[in-house]
Amino acid sequence: MGATPTGADDVFDQFLTDRGHETEPVGWDQNRRKKQCPDCGGLHDEAATSCTVCGWTPSR
Repeated sequence: MGATPTGADDVFDQFLTDRGHETEPVGWDQNRRKKQCPDCGGLHDEAATSCTVCGWTPSR
């Protein structure tokens, strides 16, 4: 028998990874002293918790 997976999330993450998708949590990019949205490139102050341009929020 094969090895058993450690959980359903691990199986799904492996499925996505095998097909070229990233499964790591995505956070803000840094641009000088501002946060930059990885989806649309909008710049925000350090205190921002979501993108006011496209509505993106970082995954936890």
